[in-house]
Amino acid sequence: MRSRLRLADLLPVSTVGLRSRPGRAALSVLGVAIGIAAMVAVLGVTRSSQADVLAQIDRVGTNLLTVANGKTLRGTEAELPQTAGPAVARTQGVVSAAATATLPVQVYRSDRIPSGRTGGLSVRVTDPALLATLDGTLAHGRFLDAALIRYPAVVLGHYAATILGIGDVGDRPRVYVGDRWYTVVGVLAPVDLAPELDTAALIGAPMATQDFGYQGNPTRIFVRAQTERTAEVASMLARAADPEHPEEVAVSRPSEALTARLAVTGGTTVLLLGLGGVALLVGGIGIANVLVISVLERRGEIGLRRALGATRGHVGAQFLVESLLLGAAGGVTGVVLGTAVTYAMAAARGWQTLVPAYALGAGLAAAALIGGVAGLYPALRAARLSPTEALRTL
Repeated sequence: MRSRLRLADLLPVSTVGLRSRPGRAALSVLGVAIGIAAMVAVLGVTRSSQADVLAQIDRVGTNLLTVANGKTLRGTEAELPQTAGPAVARTQGVVSAAATATLPVQVYRSDRIPSGRTGGLSVRVTDPALLATLDGTLAHGRFLDAALIRYPAVVLGHYAATILGIGDVGDRPRVYVGDRWYTVVGVLAPVDLAPELDTAALIGAPMATQDFGYQGNPTRIFVRAQTERTAEVASMLARAADPEHPEEVAVSRPSEALTARLAVTGGTTVLLLGLGGVALLVGGIGIANVLVISVLERRGEIGLRRALGATRGHVGAQFLVESLLLGAAGGVTGVVLGTAVTYAMAAARGWQTLVPAYALGAGLAAAALIGGVAGLYPALRAARLSPTEALRTL
């Protein structure tokens, strides 16, 4: 009778080597699992990060523009005229505008702190319309209004409040701005598209003029344009801010920086996927190496099975299925690890967790493929062993 190997018997026969050497099998699985986990985690973390960036763009909008002082022809820092803020606000298509300026003074928690320990914080003059223009929110207290800007009141950015140790404004804490005491009336929530405000202490223009000699020249103007006219408004802002020297005015759209982040993230993803692929290839080579050694160690078993009627195809199928099982186990382990890493990273960053379904499917398919390819040579080598030569090792 012709020798046959039933499918029901193939799996138990193929797992003999795995069950007899579990430590070696676990290391082979680990090699594939690391590569698959890296690929799944990269795709999952990238998708979660991209979703967070897109949410920021949707939340703040693409119609926010900034006008800042640029460089002169000599390469020195230009200065916006005092009329820049009102002129920009009157430009057609502008919904709202708020001028700010950086002051050459520092903010401290008290007057006892050495002047050099600034904590990277800055003091900025601001317009009461700033919060509405940026669609910003307050974490505590209130923002500067037409009344408060005439008093020594300050609103802190989120990071500035953390550095200064101010978590609430209910007890009217004070900070030392320049050589004056100012009462903290509010704390901003993080501002996505104006991160410089997170490290700033904001005061009104009248007090900045009175206490620090502010002349009224803004350094940055935030502009909210009509969405359908954003590009048109952007082309007019430089001349509106400084009619005499529009070339010395820098106009930008903060959302473009976030869009650039998406492009950079995409490029980084390709690189990291390449590294994951290399790790997967190394895992496949590990499987092939383990199976080659297994063939050498199990020549007696192979010869005995051949002598009892097993064909070359049966022996080859045994080792090929063993390799596929190692690859599949590595794929499942890698998918679980990669998903766990994605959830951990997203939770730490406050992102929405997104693991693409195609990443899971591709990970399992890649693991099975690498396992099958890695097992071809050992399977062919085992199938080519003659019964007589193999039985000599018994």
